[in-house]
Amino acid sequence: MGKVILVGAGPGDPGLLTVKGREALAQADVVVYDRLVSPAILDLIPAKARRIDVGKNAGCHPVPQEEINRILLEEGSGNQVVVRLKGGDPFLFGRGGEELELLARHGVPFEEVPGITSAIAAPAYAGIPVTHRDFCSSLHIITGHRRAGEKLDIDFEALCRTKGTLVFLMGVSALPDICAGLLAAGMDGATPAAVVERGTTPDQRRISATLEELPARAAAAEVRSPAVIVVGGVCALAEEFDWFDRLPLRGKQVVVTRPRERAGTLTGRLRALGAQVWEYPCIETIPLSPCPEMEEALGHLERYEWLALTSPAGAEFLWAALERMGLDARVLAGVRLAAIGPGTARALAGHGLKADLIPEVYDASHLGEALAAQAAGRVLLLRAREGSPALTQALERAKLEYNDVAIYETCYRNPRSQALREAVEEGRVDLVTFTSASTVKGFLATVGEGADLSRITGICIGEQTAAEARRSGIPVRVARSATLEALTECAVECARG
Repeated sequence: MGKVILVGAGPGDPGLLTVKGREALAQADVVVYDRLVSPAILDLIPAKARRIDVGKNAGCHPVPQEEINRILLEEGSGNQVVVRLKGGDPFLFGRGGEELELLARHGVPFEEVPGITSAIAAPAYAGIPVTHRDFCSSLHIITGHRRAGEKLDIDFEALCRTKGTLVFLMGVSALPDICAGLLAAGMDGATPAAVVERGTTPDQRRISATLEELPARAAAAEVRSPAVIVVGGVCALAEEFDWFDRLPLRGKQVVVTRPRERAGTLTGRLRALGAQVWEYPCIETIPLSPCPEMEEALGHLERYEWLALTSPAGAEFLWAALERMGLDARVLAGVRLAAIGPGTARALAGHGLKADLIPEVYDASHLGEALAAQAAGRVLLLRAREGSPALTQALERAKLEYNDVAIYETCYRNPRSQALREAVEEGRVDLVTFTSASTVKGFLATVGEGADLSRITGICIGEQTAAEARRSGIPVRVARSATLEALTECAVECARG
């Protein structure tokens, strides 16, 4: 029997999705999600899962709540795991309880995974601790939502008597009435207050003012939902405690072009520094199967002194081929292993194999030169069909015999190519990271010829990658070394410059 799992997706930052929420998402067969769930979290939905968008805007519900309840009942009655993905926490003004009522009546199993609420997270990212013993002894979370044509049903006098921090959710349209209600109930107009728009996301804005001035300041800034309203003395700490706005990549949109299976580490580094990351895996490595030439080479490894790999994907495909052939690491005992860089070396280490050679500069040309300096016998190259000729040219100059075996091919595709092209042409993209010449080619192939690329900066992991980008008119900056750490540092330096 299936079940329905209500999962709180948190306020926007994908890092704030709980471990249990991520685990639930990984096992989902169906995901029913809202508008406030960030694209970065939607990217975590398994490819096998069916998506159902029931997104709602303030005052506009294309899918009524009753219909959402019915969808959950219908999907949850089958033999599948249904994840109901909701922004923030499902039980804090999220109507999660209503969605469970129908399931409970029909005996459909369900679970609830709490999420981090924007009532605490958004102020925290804006430098506002919602409690501080020098300012308050309580916290109160109130919905600012009201039905069309009706007044707010809030006891403002009771709120004023608490002398605690007040956090209003879903109250942007009612902000003038909220502030007027507090003032009428006797709250000092000089009380510090703030509105935090799109909290915890790269688009976050904080508008600070006194309680009396806040409506006018928010109107001038054209604040839109989602936003959190905070009232209380703790708001005075915002300038001192605002750590988020000081992040070096704050406000920068960075495109990561690495293959999906290897994008996570770089994406995490950039997001931690405040960047809005657009994961755009525009290359896909597809193993050539069957690959009789590779099987022939692996069956006669005694012919070779060296086996060289030029990517982590190549290391994984090598291991998969050995398993298909009923072999294991022992067959490699008589051959020395060369890896183009530390990423490929780590992929080998994951299978208990140690690279005997890694060039000082992590590219095809330097790998070829390093092999030429150490090899005396035949070299086996296992790499992409479109491998760089610089590697074989270096071996030929050294008069080394080699077999260049293609074990995978690179395909260029991404379903969001049109959206990225529009973002590039509108100047909404600041930096694009390139970790290989093939990622440059994939970016160009999917964004399309003729796009104006002069306003973006390519952050390149090495000179060969940079040369490929320059040929297409992309201004480039090159990392000091071919590592993700150096690539991230280069992005920060470029942003500061």
